[in-house]
Amino acid sequence: MDLHRLAEERSVAYHRVIAARLRERPEILREARQRVAGWLATSGQPPWRATQWAAILDLELPAIESFLTERSELADELRQSSPFAGALSPRERWQIWRETRERLSPQP
Repeated sequence: MDLHRLAEERSVAYHRVIAARLRERPEILREARQRVAGWLATSGQPPWRATQWAAILDLELPAIESFLTERSELADELRQSSPFAGALSPRERWQIWRETRERLSPQP
């Protein structure tokens, strides 16, 4: 099993669930924006990923939802340092981990 691909697939699955919830739970987006603002405020030269996330989270909701599950080099890279940490419960995260592993595991 390709562990890098597994990690990417889990990240996309995690963000797919988050994207589906943004309309019904606007606090998820508000907390992500606050987290990014904190990243930007903690250093003289903000990390590149923080500035990228700030620009994305300033977009209209449909564009944010689309980006969260986009299959691009930029989206893959930014999902590695997601401002949406804590948006899903531990049980939900473990379910995503299990389902993704099972889906990508070689079948006998």
